Amino acid sequence: MKYVRLFSLVALGLISTHAFGYGSSSSTKACTKPHFSEFVPADKSDAAPQSTFSFLASSATDPKSIEVSIKKQPIEIKISPKGQGYEVTGTLPADVKGTTARISITAESPSNCKGNGGWLIKVSP
Repeated sequence: MKYVRLFSLVALGLISTHAFGYGSSSSTKACTKPHFSEFVPADKSDAAPQSTFSFLASSATDPKSIEVSIKKQPIEIKISPKGQGYEVTGTLPADVKGTTARISITAESPSNCKGNGGWLIKVSP
């Protein structure tokens, strides 16, 4: 009788160890999203039509995936390596004036994690 209980406990211990071995959180890959910072002009500040803007994208950003839009208009941008990330520059469209506009950013990391960001500016007439 003692051997049956001992065998049952050992078998149960082995089965539970194998069952918990699958699907642990350490087997999943972490997703590092792109991060954006150092917005120029600053958030909610004034800017003139056709003035330049810039921001930094983190090193977790695939530079080929960076897209910028203002009032749903795609904006042509220039991307340059800077420190551990990328400096992105562009020009406000001439037809965006006398309004508040959001500079919207979307990008992906090399591991296909999507990130977005942006900031508001007041464009003078």
